[in-house]
Amino acid sequence: MNNQGNEDIEIASTSIVKQAARDFATALAETPQFKAFDLAAYAFRNDQAAQQAIQALQQKQQSLRPLMQLNALSNIQREELQELQSAFTSQPVVQEYFSAQAELTKLCQALGDELSEAIGLNYAAACAASCCG
Repeated sequence: MNNQGNEDIEIASTSIVKQAARDFATALAETPQFKAFDLAAYAFRNDQAAQQAIQALQQKQQSLRPLMQLNALSNIQREELQELQSAFTSQPVVQEYFSAQAELTKLCQALGDELSEAIGLNYAAACAASCCG
């Protein structure tokens, strides 16, 4: 990646940047990875067993949050959480969702790397959250 100074950076108009972002989003939405993730997310949202499992896990986590923050869970409480986590993650629709999410993440990271190379900036670092928001 090039380490160009700010004086070497070409600034495009807002309309050009917005159009490029729309074109990028359109192209990303057409990838097999995005389509697979979209289908997996839809299936996950509409699977009653998966929704019940995640709600049970989240409710238990919420009820135990103060103890979790203090690292004061009993062995029984840890086992309960692990059982609920396992009940959730062992469902095929959840496994498919996580797999599709991982593949889309991998694609987006690769695209971010290519974008960084093309523009001569570390795109991920430039977009990272800062202390100021």
